[in-house]
Order: sequence, then structure tokens, then C-alpha cells
Amino acid sequence: MDASSARPRLVLVALVARAAWPAVATLLAVLATALVALAPHDAHAQAASGEALDPVLARQVKELAATPAAPATPGAPRIEVVVGTLDPRLHLAPCQRIEPYVPANVRLWGRTRVGLRCVQGASPWNVYLPVTVHAWGRGLVATGPVAAGTMLQAGDVVEGEVDLAESASPALVAPPQAVGRVVVQPLRPGQSVRVAHLRARQYFAAGDTVRLIATGSGFRLESEGQALSNGIEGQAARVRTENGHVVTGSPIGERLVELAL
Repeated sequence: MDASSARPRLVLVALVARAAWPAVATLLAVLATALVALAPHDAHAQAASGEALDPVLARQVKELAATPAAPATPGAPRIEVVVGTLDPRLHLAPCQRIEPYVPANVRLWGRTRVGLRCVQGASPWNVYLPVTVHAWGRGLVATGPVAAGTMLQAGDVVEGEVDLAESASPALVAPPQAVGRVVVQPLRPGQSVRVAHLRARQYFAAGDTVRLIATGSGFRLESEGQALSNGIEGQAARVRTENGHVVTGSPIGERLVELAL
């Protein structure tokens, strides 16, 4: 198969729940199969990109396009998968059966890839196909330009639709997560506000007396302790309890530490 010919760009949109990534993997697999089926294989396969797809594959694609990959749930992101093209420098041997797969340690999120391997052919091969997984959901966006060093005010952000998969840094989704924090990276109008854009809050310092909270099914326990490390938002903090034990918890407010049970 000459990978330099007949490489259509395929785009398919599906609504899936965040937890339904296996369904996204299936989507990518079918799309990759469709991409291969549209290109010349050999004398026993479709000879040109203009011919109809194999009936079985055509039915799979129609069913996939007609039915959401998973039931939509309130708040679930809208998933859009864009399939790229193979490297035009590739010259692949003819193959009777090509298997798409998700490579090890590859996350189907943002700019990523799927694998294509020849499992039935005279010369087995393995290549990677670039794909982009967009996850459109609610998030905070900047209403205007915000300079580094500025403390965000309520009017600086508004809720909108953002690509949650655009960056490795998590998107902030509610105004209380951002308002009152200092910007460490300049923001553009309409830009998604991410954790990395803002300075983490410090809720207490080492040596402060803090309140410990532990919650479980039907109960809530509270006690006090002395912080052994600074209480930085998003980072674990060590606390010595009143009986001398050292525990680790999550700073969640002013002189407040949550313990996981």
C-alpha cells in the first residue's frame, strides 16, 4: 500500500460520557479502519478510493454515526475526534488485513495517536496515525486580556464552552476556583483559564494550628493539629495530631485540612 495516495481527512463527532473512553477507542478504531479501506490495498481489496466501502464496514460506520457512542449525561463533554493523515514519506507494503489499536501508555485526550499494524501480509508493518480528541465542556474563559501579576476579579472570567483536552493543565470550571487568585501567565480574551495560569493559594504556613476533618459514610470527625508543612492548594500537607501522630491531608481552606479515610 502506498501511503502517499488517497488519504482523506475524516472528522466524526460523537457524544460520550467522560468515563466512556473505551467507546472512544472503538470510534477511533473504526475510523482508522475506514481510512485504510479508502486507500488502495491490493488486487483482492478495493482498488480505488472512489469505490464503495466493504458492506460490513459501511454498516459499522453508519451505525456508529447514527447512534451516540454512549448515552449522553448531564455535564458530559461533547467529544470530537479528528483523524489526521499518515506521514507522506511512508511506503507500506500491500496488506490484506490492517488492525488499528491504542498504543501502550497512550491517552485518548488532546493531540494523540492510534496505531495501525499489518497482521496479514507478506511484509508486516506498524505505523502511527495522528488523531486529536477534543472534549468540549463548560469552563471559565477570560473576558479580556489579563496581565501576569493581576489578581482576578469576578468580571475577569465568565463561563463558556472550552476544549477541556486542549492542555495538560486542568481547566477551571467555576468562578470561586479563580476569583481572588493571582495570574502567573498572561491571559488572552476568550482563553480557557487553567490551573497553570494562576498562583496556588496558601491556606496556612508550617507551625500554624489547623483543623483536621475526616468524613465517611454517615460520620464526620474533627480535631486539631500542628502543620509541619505549608498548606498549598493542590499539594499534600503533613500535620502532627494532638496525640503525636503525623498524618497527611489536603488543604481545602483557611487552616483546614481534609483527611482521606
